[in-house]
Amino acid sequence: MTPRGTLVQRLRASLVAGVSWAACRLPEGPLIRLAELGGELWYRLDRARAEQGRRNLRRVFEWLAAEGVGHGRARAAATDPVALERLLRAAFRHQARYYLEVATTPSMTPAYIRDRLTVETPDVVAEAFVSPGPLVFIGLHLGAIELPALFLAARVEQVPTAPMETIDDPPLQEWFRRTRGSVGLRIVGLREARRELVAALGRGEPVGLVADRDITGGGIPTTLFGHPAPLPVGPALLALEHDVPMYVAAVRRTGRGTYGGGIERIRFPATGTRRERVTEFLAREARAFERAIAVAPEQWWAVFFPIWPDLEVPVTRRSRPAARATDERPMSDR
Repeated sequence: MTPRGTLVQRLRASLVAGVSWAACRLPEGPLIRLAELGGELWYRLDRARAEQGRRNLRRVFEWLAAEGVGHGRARAAATDPVALERLLRAAFRHQARYYLEVATTPSMTPAYIRDRLTVETPDVVAEAFVSPGPLVFIGLHLGAIELPALFLAARVEQVPTAPMETIDDPPLQEWFRRTRGSVGLRIVGLREARRELVAALGRGEPVGLVADRDITGGGIPTTLFGHPAPLPVGPALLALEHDVPMYVAAVRRTGRGTYGGGIERIRFPATGTRRERVTEFLAREARAFERAIAVAPEQWWAVFFPIWPDLEVPVTRRSRPAARATDERPMSDR
């Protein structure tokens, strides 16, 4: 039985539900402009978040410039502070648009996905869905994070299972579970995620999970954009223990209410020790992440959270006041 929560929590969940109801019925254009305005205001007010994003984006842009990949504005931002700041502001706008998409998820029907999303890897998609059966979609905090899961739900008869970080607000958690259930997804908490994902695969059902940021602290260091970053081991363990197809899925915004994206098959190594095979799989996964992010790095809003340990500013009792003064303290997940 779902806990009722406090009065304040119930009122907040009712407010969120009301906003979502209205957002699903109001004209999309003004809502997008309002979200982007909110992102601009967020950029100006949250200096700590901006500094976190600035450090992480600079690393991404430096790698793109060194490799000669990605769009020209991103490569220029590796050495041009003005260009970096411009794309940092865009990252804030894109994360604000993510929250708008969360609110409008109940309106994202299969017809909406079909009309708005350009699939850029049709051959790989055809391969993935050639026959019914279990498969794994690995997502990342890029662009429209809701759409890969909704695309998966629209293409299969079974209900896909996906984990979601548990928030300390039972009524709001229940709203997320209910709204995602209304569009064909089964949401489970992180604590029971492994058991539920394994059970779903055993039933021949598809699953999806987001794996570009180590939330629980049990990740394995993997080279990402040229530097070690811990990545969640969950996808690799699923690949190790279950012979099912694994795909990295990414959808980015291409305009106001239009999207583009695709999936990439990640094969699990056939030889080596258990540790070697898991490590190699994560390396392959990281390369797929880099390719997806390089197309629109300003839409990778994971940059607002810790990614690379060497970029984080240590916070100690003695240094804490200084960290506040310089806005360089690491941010916690929210």
